Amino acid sequence: MSFWYIVLALVVIFVGFVYFNFQRMKRFSQVPDSKDIHHLNEKNFKKATAKGIVLVDFWASWCMPCKMMTPVLNDLSEEMGKQAVIAKLDVEKHQALSTKFKIRSIPTMILFKDGKEVNRFQGIKTKSFLLNKMKEA
Repeated sequence: MSFWYIVLALVVIFVGFVYFNFQRMKRFSQVPDSKDIHHLNEKNFKKATAKGIVLVDFWASWCMPCKMMTPVLNDLSEEMGKQAVIAKLDVEKHQALSTKFKIRSIPTMILFKDGKEVNRFQGIKTKSFLLNKMKEA
């Protein structure tokens, strides 16, 4: 009899854990992009990445790790100010550019310096990691 109570308790704990994480993940979709983040497309990509340091986030609206990067990129754009540009490119809407840069998984962030790729990162990264890599460039 006590075995079934343990099983029931574990099921309740598991369901609660899943529900809590689902609610937490829903909040990430509500974080809007900062006004400092540039949105790129085929027309403005080359000009936007031509000068200076530009970090481009290749993302998609359905990608939860991409949504988790939004607050990090917002903070990064505020901290970097005019020193660097933080930009985003939706891979669903701009498949030609994602193919050109061989984007295989998202989120992928490419760091450009004067129009040339200098570094590439995949997955969720911290603000301090990205900040250090941008300062190295």
